[in-house]
Amino acid sequence: MTNGSFWKSKRSVDSFSSITVVKAVIVVLEVVVVVVVTVVVVVVVVVVVVVVVVVVVVVVVVVVVTTTAAEEVVVMVVVVVIILSEVLVAAAVVVVAVVVGVVVVVLVVVVAAP
Repeated sequence: MTNGSFWKSKRSVDSFSSITVVKAVIVVLEVVVVVVVTVVVVVVVVVVVVVVVVVVVVVVVVVVVTTTAAEEVVVMVVVVVIILSEVLVAAAVVVVAVVVGVVVVVLVVVVAAP
C-alpha cells in the first residue's frame, strides 16, 4: 500500500462517516418533527373539542332557560356536538397519518441514498 492509496482510502472513510452522521441527524430531526406535530395536533383537537362542548353547554342552558321546546333543541345540539367531535378526531388522525407517511418516505429516501 503506497502513501497515496492510504490517503485515498482514509478520505473515503471520512466522507462515509460524515454522510452517516448527516443521515443520523436527519433521522433524529424527522422523529422530533413527528412527535411535535402529533402533540400539537392532539392538543389543538382537545382544545377545540373542549371549546365546542363548553359553547354547546352554554347554548343549551340558555335555550332551556328561555324556551319551552328544550328537548328538541337539546337533542339537536347533542347530535351536532357528536358529529363535530367525530369530524375533529378524524381530521387529527388524517393529519398525523399524513405527517407520519411523509416522514417514512423521507427516511426511506435518506437511508437508501448512497
